Amino acid sequence: MVSLQASMNLTIRTSHANNAKSLVDGTTPSLRIRSAISIPKLPNGKLLKELNLSNVLLKNTRKLPLLESDSISIITPQDTKEGRHSATLTRKLYMILEAVSDRIEMHQNIKEQRENWNSLLLNSLNMVTLTAATMAGVAGVEGEHVLPLKVSSTLLFSAATGILLIMNKIQPSQLVEEQRNAVRLFKQLQAKIQTTLSLRSLTERDVEDAMERVLALDRAYPLPLLGAMLDKFPKTFEPARWWPSKKTPSSHQGDFCKSKKMRKNGWSEDLEKEMREIVGLINRKDIEDYVRLGNKALKLNKALAISGPVLTGIAAIGSVFAGQGGPWAALLAATAGSMASLVNTIEHGGQIGMVFEMYRNCAGFFRLLEERVESTLEVEDFEERENGELFEMKLALHLGRSLSELRDLAAKCKSSCGSYEGEFASKYAVL
Repeated sequence: MVSLQASMNLTIRTSHANNAKSLVDGTTPSLRIRSAISIPKLPNGKLLKELNLSNVLLKNTRKLPLLESDSISIITPQDTKEGRHSATLTRKLYMILEAVSDRIEMHQNIKEQRENWNSLLLNSLNMVTLTAATMAGVAGVEGEHVLPLKVSSTLLFSAATGILLIMNKIQPSQLVEEQRNAVRLFKQLQAKIQTTLSLRSLTERDVEDAMERVLALDRAYPLPLLGAMLDKFPKTFEPARWWPSKKTPSSHQGDFCKSKKMRKNGWSEDLEKEMREIVGLINRKDIEDYVRLGNKALKLNKALAISGPVLTGIAAIGSVFAGQGGPWAALLAATAGSMASLVNTIEHGGQIGMVFEMYRNCAGFFRLLEERVESTLEVEDFEERENGELFEMKLALHLGRSLSELRDLAAKCKSSCGSYEGEFASKYAVL
């Protein structure tokens, strides 16, 4: 086995002239020590592999003083400017993801709380109203104990009127539906962010888009009741909007360039026409139908919300005159109280506010589909669009149809020259 030999020659050279001069001066003679390290040439690459000298040198590098001062640095992608920027974007998106998870938990807790409000307030209100109606009916009978019954029924009807006014104002069943939709939409956003983090590298647009969607959801489904609560009785029915408004930049290209790229990225002229026909049908049938149903639910809810407090108020006035104005006053109080209990059960037990919010959310969903298709078709550069085949499949899934059913529906709309009024775009539309 060949070993690495290093010979060290220490040569002590003492100059007689210098020694003599030192003796004359009375100083100690100086010794000049010169060290020379001679390292033999390393063998060639083939022999180096055979002797495995590379491992020996790597193990003994720290023993050589000349190599101790040299630092070996490994440049990783995180050390570059692009790597640091990508890491910053990842941290930002994870912060947004953490905020989304926290909002999901908050909306879930608020939903359960307001669902309890609806059931507890409704049961308590019906109990108070029926008890007051019974007392008013008994007070109509002549007797010595009429005054306590009159006072008790009047107080109970008055309390029921106040509670009912507050309950009709906030609409607990509608609040529950708002929080339920918020939980579902925040979970969709959470899944989208996680998919973005796992599939591709991030850009500034990804972080800005996630931030805008979080803020848009906060505006669409606020948590507090005071100040930020949505109007439960708007003048006109408007679909819900929980997505940020965007201005999609369109690239102005010539017809030649457009026809050249027409079949790139999964898009074709037939697919564009199919998407336009489906969008037209969504606007004519689905959105219009949900707006019609939403207006009906809004009018019914307004009528019930006004009728309940009016009936309890009439019952409170009738209970005041029970026993003095004959049996008619007591009969009026008992009848009005019973009808108020029935109205409250229909409004809050039937959750008319929740039905209204459901229609509002469904109309907003189809409005979102319409805007997505339109904004995608506005981009003239087909390479910048989402893949056409994936986009068509996504739209078909949203509408509850297969690809063949979606294409057949678009063909029917095209053959009827845009006046097709047969079926809805969604296969599960509420009739």
